[in-house]
Amino acid sequence: MSSGGLLEIDPLELKFPFELKKQISCSLQLTNKSDDNVAFKVKTTSPKKYCVRPNAGIVLPRSTCDVIVTMQSQREAPPDMQCKDKFLVQSVIIDQTATTTYITTEMFAKETGNVVDEVKLQVTYVSPPQPPSPVPEGSEEGSSPRPSVSENGNLNSSELLTVSILHDRFMHTFFWRALLI
Repeated sequence: MSSGGLLEIDPLELKFPFELKKQISCSLQLTNKSDDNVAFKVKTTSPKKYCVRPNAGIVLPRSTCDVIVTMQSQREAPPDMQCKDKFLVQSVIIDQTATTTYITTEMFAKETGNVVDEVKLQVTYVSPPQPPSPVPEGSEEGSSPRPSVSENGNLNSSELLTVSILHDRFMHTFFWRALLI
């Protein structure tokens, strides 16, 4: 989580569970820590590979905005599952009366003397959740399966990843449904 500048951004690393020929989404939360309206713009080094919604907007004082980043389906896996894609979240303070129609590219140009806060985000690919493995032939009938929750009540890492993916899909669906209503 970034705690500097105008917006607090979580997470700072976008993790996509990479699967061939599947569109995958993850969410990004922008929190305005100031008492001013803050305009933001999200840029990427691979604009044809990702869809960002909203890619620009206004975060009201002391509030949050959820951004959905969707990686388009890929036909081939990258070498060593390494990703060099990056995102840049730019933010500037704007007038309290401004609306999203006032957001322009020039607002985020440092050359014009604007104070622009910038946060870079990394992209990584993670292994998708694996389907449950079949019961080995030598196992005894009637034996109970191993618990997936440790004795202290915490989920294991693959379950956390599954929960994270389900959360991202829910947020994506919720976002689009809210737009359509």
